[in-house]
Amino acid sequence: MLKFFKSLYLNQRFFYAIFTLALLFLFSYFFENLYAATWVLSLLLFFFFLADLVSLYKNNQVNAERILPQKFSNSDENDVEIILENHYGFSVIVEIIDEIPIQFQKRDFFKQLKITAGATEKFSYSLRPVTRGEYFFGKLNIYTSTKIGLAKRRSIFGKDKMLKVYPSFIQMKKLDFLAIDNRLSQPGLKKIRRIGHTMEFEQIKEYVPGDDIRTINWKATAKHGDLMVNQFQDEKAQPIYSIIDTGRVMKMPFNGLSLLDYAINSSLAFSNIALKKKDKVGMLSFSKKIESILKANAKLSQLQQIMERLYAINTQFPDSDFSMLYSNLRKNIPQRSLLMLYTNFEHISALKRQLPYLQAINKKHVLVVIFFENTALDKVIASKPNNTTDLAHQIIAESFAHDKKLMAAELRKHGINTLLTKPEDLSINAINKYLEIKARGIL
Repeated sequence: MLKFFKSLYLNQRFFYAIFTLALLFLFSYFFENLYAATWVLSLLLFFFFLADLVSLYKNNQVNAERILPQKFSNSDENDVEIILENHYGFSVIVEIIDEIPIQFQKRDFFKQLKITAGATEKFSYSLRPVTRGEYFFGKLNIYTSTKIGLAKRRSIFGKDKMLKVYPSFIQMKKLDFLAIDNRLSQPGLKKIRRIGHTMEFEQIKEYVPGDDIRTINWKATAKHGDLMVNQFQDEKAQPIYSIIDTGRVMKMPFNGLSLLDYAINSSLAFSNIALKKKDKVGMLSFSKKIESILKANAKLSQLQQIMERLYAINTQFPDSDFSMLYSNLRKNIPQRSLLMLYTNFEHISALKRQLPYLQAINKKHVLVVIFFENTALDKVIASKPNNTTDLAHQIIAESFAHDKKLMAAELRKHGINTLLTKPEDLSINAINKYLEIKARGIL
């Protein structure tokens, strides 16, 4: 009986009917003939209410199931599917309230559907997480009403379920095609002009228009009677590391996502491409100390290990120690490697403090310093000032934007590869930089 009362809810239509009857009883005080008719209406309401309950609480009911993916992709739209089956012998109106994880702060999830007898309905909604970690889904609440619509029956499906939000593997899959050289003409990608050859010879093949005439193999040409060229391939099994600064400078948010999470998403996509290029990939995260390090490896299982390490990055955003980074790189990565350093500098004085350590790292390895444009300043710079205060804000914004370009120029002046990018373009630009370095044989 307690279970019955816990599942029973009254629709607004029931309260409207009660309110109407109360008004009729009130008016019957002045119009005696209305009194008997009101009692008849009351009995009819009771009869329909009873019929509604009997219809709802037969053995049949609406079944529901929430279909979740194995994991969510951070910063992407992830689909959640709801399947509803009507086992009643008549059409019903179903209201769905799903208990979404608290991280989304959505308290207004509501969906209403009409399901015919014996039918199955499906619908989906999407969620966009902006932080990694564990997300807990609660119960799936289904409220079923008949055409009478006086009462509704609540049914609860699904137990509390935990789902992990990983770095953006959806973005990684979208950028997977970059591993194929003949797709470099896609929009948003930069064509790389090769300025030389790496030392790995692949094969001798017949000349086709577009091949570099400097690679013609004259001995093979004389032997076959057709132009033959030497074909080279990029060197493989080169160590590539993603180095992620988890310090205070990476806390700044853009579009709900911190710079740290942009860097983490990019590292995963970049590592996937490097593995497809047969290079060895690893990762390192640091702030005051080395928080996590994974030695470079070319195994296919390496990508999953990188994803787990990136998922587990947790920081209080302290100030980062680049001198400590330099000493640990000398100790833990003795072989010359390509280091993709994700960090940020907001003022040129901050860069100059770290510049000696960056130069020292670059002497031993091929260092690419990746930092971010402050896109929040673009609107201020592009806006038309209405008063002196607005003009002052615009001048300051232009100064900050100019400082970013000066910092990039300062790094390049000291022979350090540099990538200044918008947060949303980080992954594509980082991959392009890697492909450029591979093409030029710098490593």
